[in-house]
Amino acid sequence: MANLQNCLDNCSLYVGTYKKYNEGSIFGEWLNLSDYSDYNELYDAMKELHNDEEDPEFMFQDFEFPKFFINQGLISECHISEKIYEIAEEINNSGLEFEIIEAYIDCRGNYNKDIQGLLYEVSESYSGEYNSDEDFVQEMLEQDGSIPENLPSYVYIDWEATARHLMYDYSTSNGFYFRN
Repeated sequence: MANLQNCLDNCSLYVGTYKKYNEGSIFGEWLNLSDYSDYNELYDAMKELHNDEEDPEFMFQDFEFPKFFINQGLISECHISEKIYEIAEEINNSGLEFEIIEAYIDCRGNYNKDIQGLLYEVSESYSGEYNSDEDFVQEMLEQDGSIPENLPSYVYIDWEATARHLMYDYSTSNGFYFRN
């Protein structure tokens, strides 16, 4: 799994303007957010790109962003939030891998709390990464001592059934497990 140095590493947008678009031109350029230290630097690059217009109205004709940023309303065709770099910095400083945060949101649906609330909930409910529900349940029960280390060979555990019942208290996305 990739541990991104910066959750904006994979964020890019194609910046055009509404004026050019209305005149039949899709002239613009792909900009990678990680190439800029903050929103002001990004904004200056967009203005420089379209310096042939006095007051360009930017149009983001295409963008590649994780669902988290889109669902939070941080990017749309006509808007990119000034807070995007602040939120990305908080995520980067949290110690959580961005893929875990996205998996949490997949499990919970759209998330509308502040970023600190989100990061707290993710860190409190994250239970690990596993290949299957059965692997998750087996390791969890072995770690908490519910299952003796040396089970006799005649004892069999139906891990599938055990996992099915225990998963009522957990949710999973992309192999990441969270306590409900």
